[in-house]
Parts: sequence; C-alpha cells; structure tokens
Amino acid sequence: QVQLVESGGGLVQAGGSLRLSCAASGRTFSMLHMAWFRQAPGKEREFVAAIRWSGGNTYYADSVKGRFTISRDNAKNTVYLQTGSLKPEDTAVYYCAASDLPLPYGLEYSEDRYRYWGQGTQVTVSS
Repeated sequence: QVQLVESGGGLVQAGGSLRLSCAASGRTFSMLHMAWFRQAPGKEREFVAAIRWSGGNTYYADSVKGRFTISRDNAKNTVYLQTGSLKPEDTAVYYCAASDLPLPYGLEYSEDRYRYWGQGTQVTVSS
C-alpha cells in the first residue's frame, strides 16, 4: 500500500503560482511512477502531469505545458507540481497519484495505470 498526502493548495489570483506537494509513504518511493490529475466542478478528472520513477521523463497535458512543472525528490519521498501563470480555468481539486505497475510509453495520462490516490488539495484561481 501507498499513502499519499497532498498539500500546498489555496486561493491565488490569476497570473500567480502555487507549489503543490505530495508526500508518499508505504513503499519505496523511488520505484513509483507519479502523476498529478485534477477535477474541476462538474467535470471529469483529467491528467495534468506525470514523472517516471527515474525522474528522467516528464509528461504534461497541453493545457498546462509551459506553465506547470512536475518534479520529484526521492530522498524526501515527495513529488511536486510547480504551477505558474495560473488561470481561472485551472481551478480544481488536484490529486496526486502513484503507480507501482509498468507504465507503457503513451499511457502516462491514463488513470487506470495509477493504483494509489491522495485525498486532493483545492486550488482556486480568482480572476
């Protein structure tokens, strides 16, 4: 089992930034693929970003590319999502997810590949 705890959400004005953190426990963090998803009110959950266990490969949704950066610190068992140039449409609950399954290239965005999920942290961007 893997436990994930997100933090860092909050209320921010458009154009601002937040750094989300996700602390993992229960398994060897360096062997987990990690990702961030988000769910806006009335919408389905969507992929935001992912990073492989090695940290050498990162992936982003088109909607956040160039504005968000995913990173990991294996020594701290933590994955981060640095957000920037935030827009009101980025308002959502942001979820951290972990996978201990093989992650075929091209499926980094697929919720089905991630077995463990955090409770989420709310990000609200005001205009």
